[in-house]
Amino acid sequence: MANELTIEQQQELDTAFERAQKALAVIETYDQEKVDRLCQAVAWAVSNKKTFLRLVDMGIEESGLGDPVSRQGKRFKIRGVLRDALRQKSIGLIEEIPEKGIRKYAKPVGIIASIVPTTNPDLTPAGTAIYAIKARDVVIFSPHPRSKKTTFETVRLMREALEREGAPADILQCLTKVNIPMSKALMSKADLVLATGGPAMVQAAYSSGTPAYGVGAGNSTMIIDETANMEEAARNTMLSKTSDFGSGCSADGNLIIEETIFDKMVKQLVVEGGYLANEEEKEKLRKVMWDDEGHRLVDTVAVAPQKLAEAAGFSIPDDRKFIIVMGDGIGKEYPFSREKLTTLLAVYKYEKGFENALKMMHAIYNVGGKGHSVGIYSFNDEHIHQLGLVAPVSRIMVRQPQSKANAGSFTNGMPMTSSLGCGTWGGNIVSENVNLKHYMNTTWVSYPIPEDKPSDEELFGEFYDPEMEK
Repeated sequence: MANELTIEQQQELDTAFERAQKALAVIETYDQEKVDRLCQAVAWAVSNKKTFLRLVDMGIEESGLGDPVSRQGKRFKIRGVLRDALRQKSIGLIEEIPEKGIRKYAKPVGIIASIVPTTNPDLTPAGTAIYAIKARDVVIFSPHPRSKKTTFETVRLMREALEREGAPADILQCLTKVNIPMSKALMSKADLVLATGGPAMVQAAYSSGTPAYGVGAGNSTMIIDETANMEEAARNTMLSKTSDFGSGCSADGNLIIEETIFDKMVKQLVVEGGYLANEEEKEKLRKVMWDDEGHRLVDTVAVAPQKLAEAAGFSIPDDRKFIIVMGDGIGKEYPFSREKLTTLLAVYKYEKGFENALKMMHAIYNVGGKGHSVGIYSFNDEHIHQLGLVAPVSRIMVRQPQSKANAGSFTNGMPMTSSLGCGTWGGNIVSENVNLKHYMNTTWVSYPIPEDKPSDEELFGEFYDPEMEK
């Protein structure tokens, strides 16, 4: 049967779990100082500049996806994850709430199955390893077949770092004979699944019978109102859209721009390196990005704008950094309102007030990406507040480049991660950035406290009728 493992795959999986159990028994005995040092060791092993640039080049050559220049910046995300991990307690008593008589103790979750996406074959294993080691877990990585050599090399370097510190290398393992049945078998045997990848793999994680954190699809959209600093908005849009050739779910895909600044904003996007496609070029782009049934075509995912234009049958100047198309409508029948995952941006004009920007935002997320993220360029706090009240997403970035801010940055307070939960909107169990607390079990210890029992009059207010209690 197609879903059965080969003898070699079953042997590799069984051996990996045997080794993982032995490593788990060891790491569970470590104190806070020891695990913090191990986190530092594995993080440095793969995030130092020389090594990470080699991994970046290896991953792009292997998968054919991404930008070797902007992807280099992802090594700072590893530093951010390490920063957040080191600032938190993860062993023994981690929190006390005296007024409630509550103490919380952290425990490992056990063996984690980590499904690694092809677009982050180095970053995802590094970030997962730091949080897992901090929580005293062990991890078995299932790399994407398209970039498995890069993930294996990343894990190998971290294993060597563990060994140099006298810890079992098998705290981190990477499967080699990977395919879909192998990943499914791994997920079914683990204690926890972290699934970062396409919708099918995330669905498989939730269907594995194992507790799982998955991520939803993105369709990142920014609202730009009349108070926006257009130079800042255009600059940040370029940074987000071009990061790793727009391969991330957080890369800006749609701009909803107020009518009185629309033309000026489009011109500013061109100043920042945008190429405004005409209607004929736009139709050619549609044909190479989606098939007749609306499915995204992989050959134009995460490619340079010149390569995207070439695939569509026209050329653009070498200095152009991304392509702009005028939004011709929002809905499933309008593919440019969908997630794009490449160096292409759709722009839309909203008229007659901010409420119409909110309506267009809702329409875009009804097409796709609900639960993931939205952003706004505005200095009108009431507009930001209105968006916060109604946006069906888990995170909103204010005046920030989405792809560099959603998963945490050194200039906002979002937890650093490479896994973005999208709540029930996106079919996920969490609506926050997956971080250290999600890698731990927590034991609550409850002490007695003075009675905290409001009167019936306080509880029921005007509905309380003492006669009904007789």
